[in-house]
Amino acid sequence: QVRLVESGGGLVQAGGSLRLSCAASGRTFSMYTMGWFRQAPGPEREFVALINWSGGRTYYADSVKGRFTISRDNEKNTVTLQMNSLKPEDTALYYCAAGQIMASRNPADFGSWGQGTQVTVSS
Repeated sequence: QVRLVESGGGLVQAGGSLRLSCAASGRTFSMYTMGWFRQAPGPEREFVALINWSGGRTYYADSVKGRFTISRDNEKNTVTLQMNSLKPEDTALYYCAAGQIMASRNPADFGSWGQGTQVTVSS
């Protein structure tokens, strides 16, 4: 497993931007598919974006496509989520996750999770 720590959340007005970062420990970071998920009040954890081990393939939820960009730096063991044109409905606790199944959007396929960082978008 890999240890993950998110940062970069905060309060922003609608239309603004935030950049979330996830720092990973461990030598095998480059082997993992990395994903971002979010959870508003309620039981469901929603897929946001994922990136394959090399950074060559990315996938996005329809709700964020064109506004969010996921990237990774395997030299620095980091993955980022650039969020632009934020909307109030983007308000949630955002989690970074590491998994070993390419292109899976199922949270159950991600074995390592960070503690989450709160994003609040005001209208």
